[in-house]
Amino acid sequence: MADSAAKGQVPLWSAVLVTDDADAAGAAMLALDPLFTSVSAFEIDDGKAWRVEGLTPARPDRALVEAALELVWRGRGTTAPALVIDRLPPQDWLRENQASFQPISVGRYFVHGSHVAAKAARIDLLIDAATAFGTGEHATTRGCLMALDRWARRHPRRRVLDMGTGTGVLAIAAAKTWRRKVMARDIDPESVRVARHNARRNGVAALFDVRRSTGYRDPGLDRAAPFDLVLANILARPLALMARDLRRVLAPGGVAVLSGLLARHETFVLAAHRRHGMVVRHRIAIDGWHTLIVARRPSPTRPPSRKRA
Repeated sequence: MADSAAKGQVPLWSAVLVTDDADAAGAAMLALDPLFTSVSAFEIDDGKAWRVEGLTPARPDRALVEAALELVWRGRGTTAPALVIDRLPPQDWLRENQASFQPISVGRYFVHGSHVAAKAARIDLLIDAATAFGTGEHATTRGCLMALDRWARRHPRRRVLDMGTGTGVLAIAAAKTWRRKVMARDIDPESVRVARHNARRNGVAALFDVRRSTGYRDPGLDRAAPFDLVLANILARPLALMARDLRRVLAPGGVAVLSGLLARHETFVLAAHRRHGMVVRHRIAIDGWHTLIVARRPSPTRPPSRKRA
């Protein structure tokens, strides 16, 4: 075991289930996310089914995992699919994951691992697979990059915040687009470490302010606000709960890119943001996942006051 660890080979446990569609796969990912180190979903059988897999170094508690899935499927009015838990042989999973990570082209951005050369005439984003979310291949990250590309065509310079930064890919993309300082926050200390490392590798460490934070109520963000552009690739429920705080840090007329939500969660997320004076400007749908571009309504202009004679 010591030799395996020294070589970077780590034994892992996997939990696998197969769902009928992307919507069910998204529900399964939400259920597994708090219980596993990483969770992924892939189309199989020519798109007729989805394979969802959670990975963790410790043996998962089957009863706990099944209870989490059953709770989600009970709300769907059916029973959860069968769960298969296996111990995987020791190997260098991180190296294998990096090697299997295919480069992604999204608008002006080219996201790739260190095993792939950069592309000329593109904004190069070097992001290796790591212990934080966001290497570009997931539909939510791609949706955010598409939104960022769309926004960059119309607005030359922005004050940008990336909330829930993960690997830092979106914040790094913004820093490279405008060559302006970008603030990034994440609740996970490991994500902060990975994002800081990636900023250095991409040559934007001087433009990258990343710290741990539980949300928008952060003293550093209060001092830097208001932001013209906020990127928030999180999950549907946190997005809805944070809508009021988002409005506080978003400039009048400013734009927020919201992602990490399935199609069926859009109404719920939008209702929360509309209650706090935000309107939809654009939506992007990829593989059952939605990315929303919302804007804070500009403050109403008051007519000049008339002096009484």
